[in-house]
Amino acid sequence: MKKLFKRKTAVVGLLITVAVILMAIFAPYVAPHDPEKVELALRLKPPFWLENGSLNYPLGTDSLGRDVLSRIIFGSQKSILVSFLATVISCVLGVILGLISGYYGGTLDTVITRLGDIQLAFPLILLSIAVIAVLGASTLNLIIVFGIANWVVYARVARGAVLSVKEKEYVEGSRAAGCSDSRIIIYHIFPNICAPIIVIATLSLAGIIISESSLSFLGLGVPPPKPTWGGMLSEGRQYLYDGWWVATFPGLAIMLTVLGVNLFGDGLRDAYDPKLSTEKIE
Repeated sequence: MKKLFKRKTAVVGLLITVAVILMAIFAPYVAPHDPEKVELALRLKPPFWLENGSLNYPLGTDSLGRDVLSRIIFGSQKSILVSFLATVISCVLGVILGLISGYYGGTLDTVITRLGDIQLAFPLILLSIAVIAVLGASTLNLIIVFGIANWVVYARVARGAVLSVKEKEYVEGSRAAGCSDSRIIIYHIFPNICAPIIVIATLSLAGIIISESSLSFLGLGVPPPKPTWGGMLSEGRQYLYDGWWVATFPGLAIMLTVLGVNLFGDGLRDAYDPKLSTEKIE
């Protein structure tokens, strides 16, 4: 952690990520307006620094007179909820399968590896579109789809780490002392592979945010009128000339959030990498 906090970019990324999470949690108290309230008289009102803008609507309004800032704030809830829960599901599923595959090997290892290869043959976004088209668009379905679709990378990393750890002396000593397989995996192997798993989970979080926004942009995400960043981009694309702010600010929110998560993830990766010396820390 000392190495992590010595990296300025990692600290900036952590601050951005924490700010977005807090914004999502306290959205009802932070947002100045109801994000779903329609006010046609205020349609396409510009941001406050432009002519006819107002501080009441600092980032302007959309085509239905809804406050853009409030919709961005509430939209963060869906992005954070979907990405976090999907990451947890894929991490738990992938790590369990990877531990089993790497520790026991044999036919079980072959079956799990081949399943991963088959899933990797399908692009994530196309697989998500196909499943959502069948199951229907909802927050729960998005979480399930992204959770199941991302387990392979965790399984592969966990499997590789287990293969390098299970022959260590302390594992052989535990086995000779009569410890069960489950105890060896949980208490002796898993703690030693946590570092790469944490880094991958952090970095994949950003990818899921983009994927969720992409599906919402295509109309396969959370159904309207619930605000989502991708849905706001889709609604605002036809007003790029008359109301550029409708699509611009949600896009900036996505970019800033993904940037923050990636910077923090890169910092974690560098801090956990023993090959990097303290002299290289920025």
